[in-house]
Amino acid sequence: MSEVNQELQNEVAELIVSALNLDTRPDEIAADAPLYGEGLGLDSIDILEVALVVSKRYGFQLRADNADNVRIFSSLANLTRHIAANRSK
Repeated sequence: MSEVNQELQNEVAELIVSALNLDTRPDEIAADAPLYGEGLGLDSIDILEVALVVSKRYGFQLRADNADNVRIFSSLANLTRHIAANRSK
């Protein structure tokens, strides 16, 4: 992963922990571990909250009807790649 994406990934991990008030440190979120279910343990409401804060922070919409949502939210690394490719801020 490039230095820029690593920096962005760290920022996104901090955003997730802060937005959801998790009892986990951002550096404890494994890049390729699932965010949903068994990995970080997020549920669908948590994912909606993450989508909202990501949209506000990075200036693009994560739509609920996007067919790629399962892939986008499958891991921190995939979410970071999606943000890097679509951000306007």
